[in-house]
Amino acid sequence: MTTTAIRQDLDADGILLLTIDCPGLSMNVINADLATELAAAVRRIKTDDAVKGAVLTSGKASGFVAGADLKGMNFQGDAAAAESSGKSKMAKLFEGVSSLNMLLRSLETAGKPVAVALNGLALGGGLEIALACHYRVVADNPKIVLGLPEVLVGLFPGAGGTQRLPRIMGVQPALMYLLQGKNMSPQEALGFGVVHEVAPLAEVVDRAKAWVKANPTKATQPWDEKSFKFPGGAGAMNPNFAQTFIGGNAMAHKQSQGNMNQIKAILSCVYEGAQLPFDTALRLESKYFAKVVADPQSSNMIRSLFVSKQAAEKGARRPKTVPPMKTKKVGMLGAGLMGAGIAMVSAQAGIEVVLLDRDQAAADKGKQYTADRLARRRTSPEKTAEILGRIHATTKYEDLKGCDLIIEAVFESREIKADVTRATEAVVGADTIFGSNTSTLPITGLAEAWSKPENFIGIHFFSPVEKMPLVEIIVGKRTGQEAIAKALDYVAQIKKTPIVVNDSRGFYTSRCFGTFVQEGLAMLGEGVTPALIENVAKQMGMPVGPLAVNDEVGLDLSYKVGQQTKKDLGDAYKPGPGEAVIEKMMELGRHGRKNGKGFYAYPEDGSPKHLWPELSAQFPVAANQPTPAEVRERLLYRQLVETARCFAEGVLETPEDGDLGAIFGWGFMPQSGGPFSAMDTTGIETVVKTLDRMAQQHGERFAPPKLLRDMAAKAETFYGNAAKKAA
Repeated sequence: MTTTAIRQDLDADGILLLTIDCPGLSMNVINADLATELAAAVRRIKTDDAVKGAVLTSGKASGFVAGADLKGMNFQGDAAAAESSGKSKMAKLFEGVSSLNMLLRSLETAGKPVAVALNGLALGGGLEIALACHYRVVADNPKIVLGLPEVLVGLFPGAGGTQRLPRIMGVQPALMYLLQGKNMSPQEALGFGVVHEVAPLAEVVDRAKAWVKANPTKATQPWDEKSFKFPGGAGAMNPNFAQTFIGGNAMAHKQSQGNMNQIKAILSCVYEGAQLPFDTALRLESKYFAKVVADPQSSNMIRSLFVSKQAAEKGARRPKTVPPMKTKKVGMLGAGLMGAGIAMVSAQAGIEVVLLDRDQAAADKGKQYTADRLARRRTSPEKTAEILGRIHATTKYEDLKGCDLIIEAVFESREIKADVTRATEAVVGADTIFGSNTSTLPITGLAEAWSKPENFIGIHFFSPVEKMPLVEIIVGKRTGQEAIAKALDYVAQIKKTPIVVNDSRGFYTSRCFGTFVQEGLAMLGEGVTPALIENVAKQMGMPVGPLAVNDEVGLDLSYKVGQQTKKDLGDAYKPGPGEAVIEKMMELGRHGRKNGKGFYAYPEDGSPKHLWPELSAQFPVAANQPTPAEVRERLLYRQLVETARCFAEGVLETPEDGDLGAIFGWGFMPQSGGPFSAMDTTGIETVVKTLDRMAQQHGERFAPPKLLRDMAAKAETFYGNAAKKAA
């Protein structure tokens, strides 16, 4: 029998080999076609007497199954169809999300032994399919990963994962993988009992078949046996179980601040499900899953953290008419923190690097940055030598000959940048693509130092480069298509996530991130308690408070950027609400973490940092304090209005770039899906009304742009407009 997504082959021993091979896809994913054909296969296993057992495997070298087709998920649409069926929306939604759960339950209770032969990765729903099989064999390849990463995109394993994994490996270790979305290697999976056997790739199907043939009566899962007990114990009266959830709840809340629906659902599913019969536990899981996907939070997170991210990494914004432009040798101007990090990720990607600085000691220090970090990661000596061998530290511009991409990361001064730009062009020629890593200075102005401005582009990294996933590509007024393509191809080579924005002061990320910091400084200057500002920021989902992050960036850098902006704009310059605070800190010699003195104190004995006790003396605390909700509103809406202005001014062309840049660039509330998703979810009319009120209370910086007013009047959304534009 031949099917579209699953080939069925019955051998002489009565073992039905089900080979999953979704047509037209590089990787198997669970979509409607696969689910339909898997259901037909399960019916055959149950009803066909010629079938003595079954083995599932993949027909793709890329792996088994990568999970559900998140791009095709439309739970909200399923719920909307409830009216015609006479069921409530939640009842219809529950029915839809529980279908795969019930299908896998049918597979493991079909009455015949079922094994799975994993020839590659099994993630999300793919691993859940495997867990529903009675025996699991995986190929012996350390690069293979098995895991349930749904938590990272606003979901959780909803096809039995929260029930089977704890019953296999125990509640405590299972929670570590479920809550963090961690993957495990074949050997780790074997140690935990997640798989039963690790075998050479060429033998996985034969080993699975051999087990089915040798165990014709082993068609029952351990949790369906009367004698079953959870590894490590379970139940509200079990001390280990109780302690796991006491600690687990506290740690989960510390990491998520209670903002992530899926994390709370995982804890509930595992805690409650462990105390219920298995079939009831599966229904409980589907109930929580329906509740999670009914909330806009999940669809917003899926769109930004998965769909938009993948599209960006696959070149959604790349000019289609320009052929591939692979970078072979990059010239890195400046071996400071940023330049050294860019050199490292480039060399790791197999790109030759010329790391240039004004003296050899500085250049060598930049190269040592890579050596130090590879040592911390315990990279093998052979691999370390290979990577370091690609980095040539020098002071000679002549060494830049042969570079097909230049990236500049020198001091944030227009004059200094112009000098190194001209010196570089004299060696490599103006036909070479030149990228500036400036975080604030407009690209169009910097491009004046390059005789072919069409080959000049902004390539803005974030610190630390090796950890931060985002790269902001800035298009100047005269930047050409080849420069855009070259920059995006380079970002793909180093495996980063790009966004493309148009030129302006501060571009998108620095400009909007700056409003978060500035609003925190403004409140400090007004007498708001520093701890209230910092704690509310973290509780709303920001990685750290505005005072802490300003310390990390450097108060002196904020001051210098402000001075350069004031010089550039002249009479048009308008002081920011927090500018006086920065000036005061500079007078006090407090530059941030770099000199151990900022808004925080950094004890010399290495104990944790804490807010500088003298802050209240320098910025007296007001008698009347705002509520946490009022502080949150100011920190949130100041960012929202600035992102909307960037869109209105054409700095941003798509809401996808805006949401990706916010989450991955400055850590904007990931549970929201990004500022544009947040505004769409709140409702543009509500956003405008809130901004109007805040503008009256706190100043014109909160005034909504005309774009938002027009959208509110027409009941439009950012993503709705984007869809219309694409159509």
